[in-house]
Amino acid sequence: MTALGTSSTVAVVGTGTMGQGIAQVALVAGHRVLLHDTAPGRAAQAAEAIGSRLDRLVEKGRIPADVRDAARARLSPATALAELADAALVIEAILEQLPAKQELFTALEDIVTADCLLATNTSSLSVTAVAGRLRHPGRCVGLHFFNPAPLLPLVEVISGFATDEAAATTAYDTAAAWGKRPVRCADTPGFIVNRIARPFYAEALRVYEERVADPATIDAVLREGTGFKMGPFELTDLIGQDVNEAVTHSVWQAFFQDPKFTPSLAQRRLVESGLHGRKAGRGWFDYSEGAPRPEPRTAEPCPAPASVGLHGKLPGPAAVLRELIEEAGIKVTGDRTPGVAEGSIRLPGGARLALTNGGPATTPAQENCIRFDLSLDYRAATRIALAAPAAVSEEDLAEAVGLFQALGKQVSVIEDVPGMIVARTVAMIIDFAVDAAARGVATPEDIDTAMRLGVNYPGGPMEWVERLGARWVGDLLDSMHHQNAGGRYVPSWALRRRADLEELVL
Repeated sequence: MTALGTSSTVAVVGTGTMGQGIAQVALVAGHRVLLHDTAPGRAAQAAEAIGSRLDRLVEKGRIPADVRDAARARLSPATALAELADAALVIEAILEQLPAKQELFTALEDIVTADCLLATNTSSLSVTAVAGRLRHPGRCVGLHFFNPAPLLPLVEVISGFATDEAAATTAYDTAAAWGKRPVRCADTPGFIVNRIARPFYAEALRVYEERVADPATIDAVLREGTGFKMGPFELTDLIGQDVNEAVTHSVWQAFFQDPKFTPSLAQRRLVESGLHGRKAGRGWFDYSEGAPRPEPRTAEPCPAPASVGLHGKLPGPAAVLRELIEEAGIKVTGDRTPGVAEGSIRLPGGARLALTNGGPATTPAQENCIRFDLSLDYRAATRIALAAPAAVSEEDLAEAVGLFQALGKQVSVIEDVPGMIVARTVAMIIDFAVDAAARGVATPEDIDTAMRLGVNYPGGPMEWVERLGARWVGDLLDSMHHQNAGGRYVPSWALRRRADLEELVL
């Protein structure tokens, strides 16, 4: 272990919510902590606020009173930057503006000792660029905490192009000693979480812009259909639409306007309107007192079919549907319908039910095939989305709805769109993750850890690709690319290579 000992002083520059949270983490870990802010009196106010939070921890029985008292005694505001001279680690949490961060670290380099570690909490700027003006950029590292820092365990430890390995290791070990779960990351736009999570927001916004479903329905399908804790619209309202859109725009620009990262015009208009989410009282949803929360689109109860036919094997997680159908008391018979290559469920009226393959439900070749959306766990899912071709009868659609309702699922019938909601979102997240791992951004294990802990995903995308198969994910994205030319859905070379390797192993 090369973690900084508790005898080392930690300084935090910037005393907003994130700065205070980081200071509290270091303080509770046993360090002397100095707080500095350029605004007069702000550091002293922050110290009082941290003290009040420690008081609440005592009231809740989280820490003893003597621990609180000792921590308070180790916390001091610093009115001038020069007072940070004896710090062994300085963490900046100031405005997300590159010139401001560069100016701060340039000034600190003339104040602190030669072995002082300089860390930036940037969430979207290049650590390499932040350190670019330093005489000794090797001691600058990214320490990206997640808000609220005292509660969320993940810390991304980012090595800039010039960061010394010893500096990155010290930062990693120190974060671990503070009770955090650090992950290592190369200096790439968005790092791990903000890079790989982009499709979770982007695909939902795209589905909304294509008038496939309303925000409440999209949220419900992702939340109830596959286990995400929050839907993308309610989550961006919580984060702040202005914050989320700024990160998306920053990552898009940093990737030279790669179409895979294109921001949403709908979100831009929301931000321009000042509807920034919960903090503004309104975003995608209205948070004013007494305002009703919109309900997701949910199909009315329909009778379940007495029997269905099963043709072939349903792919991936959908294979369990046969068990669920039989457990619901619905008879399952074999079906050898000529010319049907994919696994599907034959309904009594003659329509088929098949997992989305990335194409639309309405195609001349499959005019009577209703598509159902992906779930990572159909047994646990409580909501499923269906998309029907234009020519399907109301009776056939009612049979499909009734079948899933008999399995204990609520059903949202959405407009026909390639990839539906969950499938396109999960496939894009997987593609981003596989590509990031292949490029050395982070290890597959750290990617999964980051996505589970940083954004509370129900699993890691590298785990998902093992379950779904790279070939299935790649084929779905290829199909979507055929429907949406422009490069957004082209599978990465890393995903294609993984699919080829899977087939060689089999």
